[in-house]
Amino acid sequence: MPPRFADVDAYLAALPTDSRAVVAEIRRRIRAVAPPDAVEEIAYQMPTIKLDGKNLLHYAGWRQHVSLYPIPAADEALRAEMARYADGKGTLKFPLREPIPYELIERVAAALVEERR
Repeated sequence: MPPRFADVDAYLAALPTDSRAVVAEIRRRIRAVAPPDAVEEIAYQMPTIKLDGKNLLHYAGWRQHVSLYPIPAADEALRAEMARYADGKGTLKFPLREPIPYELIERVAAALVEERR
């Protein structure tokens, strides 16, 4: 049975070293663009930002990549920039062997907030 995490800090502590720092920075970036009333918790055994009581954005660390779920509808320019990282329906996958596009992740989070509001 996979581990159950009490909170995002426990999730981060359990990550492989290679992805822990990256996921921590993703967390910081998402929280910077999320509204003050957004709530952080564990859902589906991954860090989740909730807004207005509903899941807004999930992020997760793996051995070789980090992922964000879901993909916002977004404008054409943002969709084009996300296309390189799209992996299946509703998932963005960022390989750890490449520089992580933190600014893109911020824009994705902001687009999801805008869609919700």
